[in-house]
Amino acid sequence: MLKYILKRLLVSVLILLGVSMIIYFLIRLMPVDFIQDKINAINQGGATVSEETVKNMYAMYGLGDDSFLGILKGYFTWLGALARFDLGTSFVHQQPVASIIVSHMGTSFAVALIATIFEFMIAIPLGITAATHQYSIRDYVVTVLVMIGISLPSFFFGNVLKDLLSMKLGLFPPSGLIDATASYTGIQLLGDYFMHLFIPILTVVILSIGARMRMTRTNMLEVMNSDYIRTARAKGLSEKVVINKHAFRNTLIPLVTSLAGLLPSLFSGAIITEQVFNLPGIGNVALDAMNRGDIPFIMGYNMFLALLSVLGVLLADLMYGIVDPRVKLE
Repeated sequence: MLKYILKRLLVSVLILLGVSMIIYFLIRLMPVDFIQDKINAINQGGATVSEETVKNMYAMYGLGDDSFLGILKGYFTWLGALARFDLGTSFVHQQPVASIIVSHMGTSFAVALIATIFEFMIAIPLGITAATHQYSIRDYVVTVLVMIGISLPSFFFGNVLKDLLSMKLGLFPPSGLIDATASYTGIQLLGDYFMHLFIPILTVVILSIGARMRMTRTNMLEVMNSDYIRTARAKGLSEKVVINKHAFRNTLIPLVTSLAGLLPSLFSGAIITEQVFNLPGIGNVALDAMNRGDIPFIMGYNMFLALLSVLGVLLADLMYGIVDPRVKLE
């Protein structure tokens, strides 16, 4: 097991190096130019920026050479800083990238974690009951819910819920994280967070349970037709024991695969949902950085997600050995 983990970690380092180089080149080739946008803003204010000043600004931000060798040099400069655990300083916020990620990650993590817990609590039982009652009314209801969850765009559904629950019924605040006009503390502050995050979390849960239900239902149907399930029933075991002890455990094997993407999804932020509800999450900040060409932040944010993705895949592989004893990690 230890040998397998060490080997996977070494491979992960090579993967992260390759991913970082690809991301850096793609970011440097984006049509968005932070320096040019800054110069345009100065020009619109009535001032004139000389060519020499422009060159100095590009050089100061490390963007003076757009040739292949220049971009490659910039990448190795960034990589050297990363080796010192320095993600750089954000162009837009003028703060260390790491501190920005930490300060905005809490909101995104809270929304994603709560939504994921409710997603599993709702989707897996519904997927199981749909599979065990195939072609029944509940199966058709679950299928309709799956289609809704897969088909509806998050920006559309989020605005529908906001219009209904906030604008028309007035049950919850329409946007933001807290009430800026009040100074709550303790339980009142938690209640204020709950009121503001209820609709965003509800949006994420409803739109995410569809895929999980479909996966659970499909895997459960495949397992229920297996020979060992028929053997368990022939032994006289109750249907509850057959489903919960024998069938569901083997259904977990494909579900473990989805855990590889669960870890980065907890920290990446729901970009569109955060935009709709104006939440100060990391996804909202990342989208703004992408639109404004904030290269250090985009690099730090994407590499943070790449690291979580690699760790998620490793954890999923290790979970296989727990869920399925037939899997041997060597």
